[in-house]
Amino acid sequence: MEDLSDAAAFATRLKNTLIQYHSIEDDKWRVAKKTKDVTIWRKPSEEFNGYLFKAQGIVDDVVNSVINHIRPGPCRVDWDSLMTSLDILEQFEENCCVMRYTTAGQLWNIISPREFVDFSYTVGYKEGLLSCGISLDWNENRPEFVRGFNYPCGWFCVPLKDNPNQSLLTGYIQTDLRGMVPQSAVDTAMASTLISFYDDLRKTLQKA
Repeated sequence: MEDLSDAAAFATRLKNTLIQYHSIEDDKWRVAKKTKDVTIWRKPSEEFNGYLFKAQGIVDDVVNSVINHIRPGPCRVDWDSLMTSLDILEQFEENCCVMRYTTAGQLWNIISPREFVDFSYTVGYKEGLLSCGISLDWNENRPEFVRGFNYPCGWFCVPLKDNPNQSLLTGYIQTDLRGMVPQSAVDTAMASTLISFYDDLRKTLQKA
């Protein structure tokens, strides 16, 4: 398991990795899926033999509200249709923790429920916020779940210049679901899951 004795340094390395992803040139990405409101791109990951996905869309709410719904906490399980449980295992500071969460089966349960243990960090970025995470090799395993692994991932949220009550939300996700799932099924599920993520988030924020 990672040494979290210096959580601040670990968090800074994670943040810098996400900022590096955020500066990848446009021509390195290929569109994986597109709707009227959201675009999903992908490129081969440098961390494992899957893809790094990039998602982007505009959300009708202020930055703090959007990130409060994404970061670990009670809001997240209430609206995220994929997430079935979330527990904070260790809290370092208000914006930094280790969480364990589980996800529902996908693609008619071809992809069975998964469990993740992630280090999560939320920090200011330019005029907005970045909430990022990475999986840890946590020792305690539960046999009813396949343990998935998130390589560095995160969500940048910044206010729109012409309307600060709207936010541009850009995510970077690279997940190794592990188990026996074909990579093509993972790629299909990931693009669709990210579209649903925006849809679920927008519906929740409209009700708030």
